[in-house]
Amino acid sequence: QVQLVESGGGLVQAGDSLRLSCAASGRTLSSYAMGWFRQAPGKEREFVAAIIWSALSYYGDSAKGRFTISRDNAKNTVYLQMNSLKPEDTAVYYCGAQGAASIANIRRPGAYDYWGQGTQVTVSS
Repeated sequence: QVQLVESGGGLVQAGDSLRLSCAASGRTLSSYAMGWFRQAPGKEREFVAAIIWSALSYYGDSAKGRFTISRDNAKNTVYLQMNSLKPEDTAVYYCGAQGAASIANIRRPGAYDYWGQGTQVTVSS
């Protein structure tokens, strides 16, 4: 069983930065695809970024140029560096782990096997 715990969310102002962390336990996740998704009230879960294998990364349109995903396999942790935050980035951010890592599926929430509890990010204008 894999447990994922997100941290690093908070209340910031537009233009600020935050770094989210997703710490995994129960299994080494170096072979897993790891993704960040977000969900705002009344909206569907949205793909933000994913990293597969060592360092192949993909981003949703809202994250391109502002967010960076990275992983530290020694710490079994994935990070999401978020810069130039905007009020529309306000959401609960979730970390997911996909065991059968596949480039074709990294944007699909249903393809992830494990999820964290989420961390709230609120960006004020």
